[in-house]
Amino acid sequence: MKNIKDNVWIGTEQLNQNAELAQAEQSEFVELPVAGESVETRLESNRRDFLKYLGFGIGAATIAACDIPVRKAIPYVVKPDSIVPGVANYYASTFAQGGDYCSILVKTREGRPIKIEGNTLSSVTKGGTSARVQASVLSLYDTSRLDGPRMIQNGQIGEAMSWEAADSAITTKLKTAGQVRIVAPTVMSPVTKQAITDFKATFPNAELVMYDAVSSSALLQANELSFGMRAVPSYHFDKAKVIVGIDCDFLGTWISPTEYARQYAAGRKLQQMKSAEMSRHIQVESYMSLTGSNADNRVPVKPSEIGAVIVALHNEVAAAAGGSRVSGPSLSADKQAKVAQIAKELLAHRGNSLVVSGSNNQSEQVLVNAINQMLSNYGETISFARASYQRQGDDKAMQQLVSDMNGG
Repeated sequence: MKNIKDNVWIGTEQLNQNAELAQAEQSEFVELPVAGESVETRLESNRRDFLKYLGFGIGAATIAACDIPVRKAIPYVVKPDSIVPGVANYYASTFAQGGDYCSILVKTREGRPIKIEGNTLSSVTKGGTSARVQASVLSLYDTSRLDGPRMIQNGQIGEAMSWEAADSAITTKLKTAGQVRIVAPTVMSPVTKQAITDFKATFPNAELVMYDAVSSSALLQANELSFGMRAVPSYHFDKAKVIVGIDCDFLGTWISPTEYARQYAAGRKLQQMKSAEMSRHIQVESYMSLTGSNADNRVPVKPSEIGAVIVALHNEVAAAAGGSRVSGPSLSADKQAKVAQIAKELLAHRGNSLVVSGSNNQSEQVLVNAINQMLSNYGETISFARASYQRQGDDKAMQQLVSDMNGG
């Protein structure tokens, strides 16, 4: 910036005819010299030039990275009649993993599964799916999956081997083994059951030990003790007017959440009922669950108080229904009052109420069975006529196996 008047100066630098200021006046934007910096040490390019070059470099790199790779599509030599490129095919299948069951439709393109949806023709899940089912398609594209048998050496996965070599090594050890145990999760597949039967016929010293990571062993043992049937009954949440869940996430993870969620939703839709009445849901739990977040009344308790809640609820119902009381841990006065109110609502809906518990304690599950029995729920909202065998794991058998292995 130049001085257009002789008797007016911008500062003392201009009055004294400072050389650096004179050079800076030639630029559009004046950059005053930094103290202690000489002309020789300053760069010839200014900040404006630096930003200009930086922007150009970033733009050039971005444009270079936008090149689309060239991929060639190889057509079929003899195209299958059922495959049309770009048109999806749907295959009916089933998902059974970790105790979670679902009837599904698999969407595929050119033989590659890309999406899983529920099968609307299923009388159990009625077109519903769970998050685990939806995510299972990703496991088909897991690059870390083994492409064949490997030998475990020193605790590490060894080199690949042929199936013939693997069968030979396994058969040799099976023939010389004293006791053979097959450890597997719940087996429902008829084909898998037949394969295990054939295996046991070849090796009579073999036994199957079923173990579920998310165990329902206590529920199975309690049902066997109470009713003589080691199975999970059919729960009808759509028929219940009052639902009480005790640390039981039946909408998220408990036994068959997809099936239960459909039933639960049917009982909560007013437009599907003749009267403006929907089911009432009370959840007693020690953690926030998906089921608890949907409850009409959520009663938070400590994990150590779950057993006391079941005992208190049993005694409250027994006092009104003429049953026998049981001894157990007690609750605080305010929580005891809440349990008493829950029992009052259950007793007002005998035959169309439902109490479920996610406890893996046999004694607690026996008390839950007794509560439902006193409320006349069996044959109405609970039925063994169509029992479920989604959970068959036996914790005692697994504990015995561990004991035998430790004993040599």
